[in-house]
Amino acid sequence: MDWNIGIRILSSILSESAPLVFAVIGETLTEKAGVINLSLDGSILLSAMIAFAVASLSGSLAAGFLCAMAVGGLIALIVVVGSIELRQDQVSIGFILTLVTTDLSSFLGNPFVRVPGPAVPPLPIPYLKEIPVLGPVLFNHNIVTYGSFVLIGLGWFWLFRTRPGLEVQAVGEHPAAAFARGMDVRRLRYAYTLVGGALVGIAGAGYSLNVKLGWSYQHTLGIGWIALAIVIFGGWNPLRAAMGTFLFGALQSMAGLFQGILPGVPMQAFQVAPFMLMIVVLVLVSSDLLDRFLGLLPEAVGRSLRGVIQVTPPSALGKPFERG
Repeated sequence: MDWNIGIRILSSILSESAPLVFAVIGETLTEKAGVINLSLDGSILLSAMIAFAVASLSGSLAAGFLCAMAVGGLIALIVVVGSIELRQDQVSIGFILTLVTTDLSSFLGNPFVRVPGPAVPPLPIPYLKEIPVLGPVLFNHNIVTYGSFVLIGLGWFWLFRTRPGLEVQAVGEHPAAAFARGMDVRRLRYAYTLVGGALVGIAGAGYSLNVKLGWSYQHTLGIGWIALAIVIFGGWNPLRAAMGTFLFGALQSMAGLFQGILPGVPMQAFQVAPFMLMIVVLVLVSSDLLDRFLGLLPEAVGRSLRGVIQVTPPSALGKPFERG
């Protein structure tokens, strides 16, 4: 019985983390090209609302996901146009868009609050779902979760094993050198920001149509900031970022378990705990506290761990590029 509970918990972590995987890898692709899209929290909220509204009114889940992708792409387009064409600060644009889209989701979503609607149906894979342990953990989900698995592998392969992936890394690290080698820096930044925004839109739809069914005020509030933190924690690597996403999912599951074990502790403490722990981990990874800790270890061990844990952002992240 305990073994079955563990399998169900692992399966739940993977399925509930799926939308966050889309957001994290979408932002990873965007930042690899040198653009920061800080509008994720509001973008996920607005995409979730639009997806649920469209799917409810049309009866089509596909239409809901497509509209969510369009919303995410449109918000990302505003970020990249403001940055490249208007030469405005990307961070400021992102913060403003977060505030606007958050309020917009509440205003437009008012008629759909707590209204029952459609949900992504389960799609267990025949035969594979019967494999002991791996079957129920990996092959008893729906199309959103399977898509997140594919996206993790595809994102890593595209960035680190293909020529276009190496080109976008060059654009994010040394845009002037990339331009000198014939790469269209502006076009690549547009393309990867829009693709990243569309994936963030899928994340929003994944929440309202799959994980947190329905719509309510501030339905996914805070998830976008967690996604941005995981991008940094993952060192702008899709595989590491996916591990960070599953870690956050595991922390949420553990919070739920401890809530049953410690009924005297307020429920809000367990709800906030995963967010606080992720912030603590992020601070350790991206500050000199990590160096101080590794300095206490034997030199060889500290050097090895530093190579695995320490992260470095793309050199041109958030910096405008001017030809000539």
